[in-house]
Amino acid sequence: MKVMIVVTHLLGTGHLARALTLARAYIAAGDTVQVVSGGMPAPLLQHNDVPMLQLQPVRSDGVDFSRLLDADGDIVEEAYLASRQKTLLETFTSFAPDILITELFPFGRRILKSEFTALLSSACALPTAPLVCASIRDILAPPSKPKKAVFADEMIAEFYDAVLVHSDEALTPLDLSWPVSAQLRPYLHYTGFVAPAPATPGPATEGSGEVIVSAGGGDVGGPVYEAAIAAAALMDRPMRLLVGGATAHSRIEALRRHAPQNVIVEAARPDFRQMLYHAAASVSLCGYNTALDILQAGTPAVFVPFDEGGEVEQGLRATALATQSGIASLPRAQLTAESLCAALDDVIAAPLRSSAGSLFDGAARTVAFTHARRTP
Repeated sequence: MKVMIVVTHLLGTGHLARALTLARAYIAAGDTVQVVSGGMPAPLLQHNDVPMLQLQPVRSDGVDFSRLLDADGDIVEEAYLASRQKTLLETFTSFAPDILITELFPFGRRILKSEFTALLSSACALPTAPLVCASIRDILAPPSKPKKAVFADEMIAEFYDAVLVHSDEALTPLDLSWPVSAQLRPYLHYTGFVAPAPATPGPATEGSGEVIVSAGGGDVGGPVYEAAIAAAALMDRPMRLLVGGATAHSRIEALRRHAPQNVIVEAARPDFRQMLYHAAASVSLCGYNTALDILQAGTPAVFVPFDEGGEVEQGLRATALATQSGIASLPRAQLTAESLCAALDDVIAAPLRSSAGSLFDGAARTVAFTHARRTP
């Protein structure tokens, strides 16, 4: 089959990472795939093996998702968005997918609703419409107003065949973060978590016995890095800070200036997942992909959920995961050098937890479900 996945990440890179994982699962099944990305280029996410079209990129203004900026930090104009939409619709028409997947929309990305609605209208107007699915992570940003949930329900009913919920219903049901109406519930299909194949641990070299501190691929996580450096001064254990995002270079230099001798500060690494197998513990935000990396590797972990701008998604996820051995949730308001040291001591001393591999086969299960629903 031909599968088109449309995604625009605005702050971190998690949405694009998940879309690429899905794309690889479809390619492994023999499908032809086209990913269309509308967010900023993400150099750390390797995608040479996945056909990907880059639209004119947009990003959020930090945690302010009410306006879009271009690569230069300027507010995007209507002509800019119109050009994106034109390219998107031309790509859809020429590719003619059997399966169309929109990442997050209509549960988010409402600022791009004109773009997505034009795409969905084109799909549904075809004599033989593709199977249309929304793809969402385990925890969503809860709607701040009832009309946002109503909007999602109406869009799903009008344009979609299914909502792919990439989680385990017993661990993180969608109801934790989203008001699932009687109208929406029949569309939901839980796939399990969408994660790449477990990393090969490899030899225990860099990262072995260290506390690895990370904050995803965006320009966030400053308070986590600062608290980690302060905590390192109170412990003998080695620590490594992995810094990502567009401003990584300047942030690394600033952190190095006051890091104690037992701390390494460097750019985010492509072998992060392998390093987790040998680390003493991880300190990180609690984004979807990072959380799955931790769960797969079985690493003791302290999650400091991102909560700027009233964000609650990561807090809900961290609270759910902290019921497992060797995982702690430390809210940003309680983050100090002392509290981080105490949390690290607790998770490192906790019994090892097992990794349930069946929880992480969501990509393959997504392929199987959509293939069954859409015959060529």
